[in-house]
Amino acid sequence: MRAAALAFVAVLLTATGAGAAPSAELRLTPAEIATLAQGGAGPGSSGVVGIQTSVLAGDPTKPGPYTIRLWAPANTRISAHSHRDERTAVVVSGTWFFGYGDKAEETKVKALPPGSFYTEPAGDHHFALTRGEPVVVYIFGYGPTDTVYVDPTAAPKPKP
Repeated sequence: MRAAALAFVAVLLTATGAGAAPSAELRLTPAEIATLAQGGAGPGSSGVVGIQTSVLAGDPTKPGPYTIRLWAPANTRISAHSHRDERTAVVVSGTWFFGYGDKAEETKVKALPPGSFYTEPAGDHHFALTRGEPVVVYIFGYGPTDTVYVDPTAAPKPKP
């Protein structure tokens, strides 16, 4: 658990710009986070149906640091994609199966249990999946962000 706390601090420092103080004081318990507005797969997420996001701090559509909470249901697959901004993330609950590359391949994923930390370098292709349990991941970046699929036909289709 100590390693997870240190990773979280490192992520916060990265997301706020090399150790700069956050622009607003903010303290949220898990119960308070649960009451935040949740939407489908919002800005900076994969757009996959079933994924829910909440913005915890900042605005991923505007310049500046942001933090989003991503919840992915069991048995979710996210095809290879990239984001324009460099991002870091911490797995909060569940096991996130994450990989790098142009194609989502089972042999390339690494199981990341709670407390795990990973990076999403700007422009690097990556993919993820869940298996028998939902996953919560906190993602930190410096917006604006976007999501660009390697194979545009793999991108989720907007609802009519």
